[in-house]
Amino acid sequence: MKQKLLIIDDETILTELLYDHFNTCGYLVYTANNGREAASLLSVQPDLILLDINMPDLDGMTLCKQIRRSVICPILFLTARITEQDKVNGFASGGDDYITKPFSLQELTARVEAHLRRDARNRIAPKLLSSQGLIVNLSERTVSYEGKEIPFSKREFDIIEFLLSNGNHVFDKEHIYEGAWGFDAEGDSSVVKEHVRKIRTKLYETTGKEYIETVWGMGYKWNK
Repeated sequence: MKQKLLIIDDETILTELLYDHFNTCGYLVYTANNGREAASLLSVQPDLILLDINMPDLDGMTLCKQIRRSVICPILFLTARITEQDKVNGFASGGDDYITKPFSLQELTARVEAHLRRDARNRIAPKLLSSQGLIVNLSERTVSYEGKEIPFSKREFDIIEFLLSNGNHVFDKEHIYEGAWGFDAEGDSSVVKEHVRKIRTKLYETTGKEYIETVWGMGYKWNK
């Protein structure tokens, strides 16, 4: 499927030039010469927007704020002037990058491709683990239950990930310590007991369920 670009600039000659160029590059291109036209095209859900800052009817930064209400794709500002304050204002309004006029098509294309690659990486589906209504997002390192996030420290999350990834297997404190802290960690596996206690307390307070079982004389396991 072709990636979609929305080009917004009051200079018709420029939008026509960029339309022809990016269309030849294999993109599906939409153009607008004012804010009203741009607003009507947001429903196509573009993958990237090129937005002129200096437009007569509605300046690009104000339009950027409006666009951000419904679109999350990268927005690159096109501008003939660029001061430090312009950059601050632009980023604050929701922009992701600048390119100064006049620019080469080669540089513009390289920036567009770089932002599309970065955005694609960010959109990769996160790795999720689930257990009795509990959702553990390994990519974002978050734990939630029925939409409510449960805060855990780094080590607590590491222990949850280790036990949940090896559900129904019993591990003693030494193995859990190695799994969460690493083989080369300098410390005492006795800290595992206190971390497990805190994890259990936080999980039970939110869910009313026991997820980690103590197997007496052996260690702990995750109840799937």
